Amino acid sequence: MPFVNVKVIEGVFSPQQKGEIVESLTEAMVSIEGENMRGVTWVVVEEVQSGDWGIGGKALTTADVKALAAGAPAHSG
Repeated sequence: MPFVNVKVIEGVFSPQQKGEIVESLTEAMVSIEGENMRGVTWVVVEEVQSGDWGIGGKALTTADVKALAAGAPAHSG
């Protein structure tokens, strides 16, 4: 039975968006493994505290991720 764990920075996704993540990832797994696996497919969305996630040696905040989503360029090293 599949277990999908998604980690996101807190405050980026709304409860509705997190629900969409769960639904979409479940659908993806069912499309691979078959409909009988739907009832045993677990999807967990975990929020990581703003600033506790780093990429390229720099901590990312909720504001950083929202800026990326809005089209701002990613900060490089």
